[in-house]
Amino acid sequence: MKKWIYVFLVLVIAVTGGLSVHAKAPSNETKKHLNVIRMNVDKEFKDTDGTFILHDLEKDKTFVYNKERANKRQTPQSTFKVTNALIGLQVKAVRDEYDVKRWDGVKREFESWNRDHTLGSAMRESAIWYYQALARDIGKERMKTWLHTLSYGNEDISGGIDQFWLQSSLTISPLEQEAFMEKLYKEKLPFDKTVMKTVKRMMIQEEGDHYTLYGKTGTRLTDMGLGWFVGFIKTEHGSYTFVTNVDDSGTTAKNITIDILKKYGLITS
Repeated sequence: MKKWIYVFLVLVIAVTGGLSVHAKAPSNETKKHLNVIRMNVDKEFKDTDGTFILHDLEKDKTFVYNKERANKRQTPQSTFKVTNALIGLQVKAVRDEYDVKRWDGVKREFESWNRDHTLGSAMRESAIWYYQALARDIGKERMKTWLHTLSYGNEDISGGIDQFWLQSSLTISPLEQEAFMEKLYKEKLPFDKTVMKTVKRMMIQEEGDHYTLYGKTGTRLTDMGLGWFVGFIKTEHGSYTFVTNVDDSGTTAKNITIDILKKYGLITS
């Protein structure tokens, strides 16, 4: 009897190929999303010195590459357009994202700047002249008060109302930038909800089936020796803030960021 039971079990195993062969592999939907603590971005920074921060907002876990640089304050350059827009909308120095300022006819560094712009188009094209005019409309006292309210970097606008964020007196660290982006994403800054929603909408860089990327670049134009890309990404698995700061252009910072987000599956095709 035992012999026949043994033969029967051998035949079952032969036919089915063993139980483990047919076990269902976990699908992409069941995989755990990114554990930021285990990231490695050495390869992405092999050609430039820089820092990268990624904060998982749901798990409240943060990855920091090059912590020393992440704590170093530098000029925000055009990433300050985000703050400038928030303040401008709040104090009604500008009506909405479609408010037009006429080009003054002065030829500037990029052809895309040499035309009329709205608050939104000037954000997308990073047209400095529009936001310089906006800063003048906000005025020194209101700007100073708001930067103090926001605890924005060193809060120093002594470099001039339309220059202080451009390789001048105002400085902010990458970690401070990340904290600011987190508050903006969560709409916890001291602005009206409609103001924050408008600025967030203007920051959209690209949208995929499974993610929306928000961000703003910044570049020191005198020598392209300082570049930023700051923002956040919303995915089906969670939301993350990020800051990249490099000894290069904002375009390089953005490319590095996107490479990392793709590498860890936050940006998918």
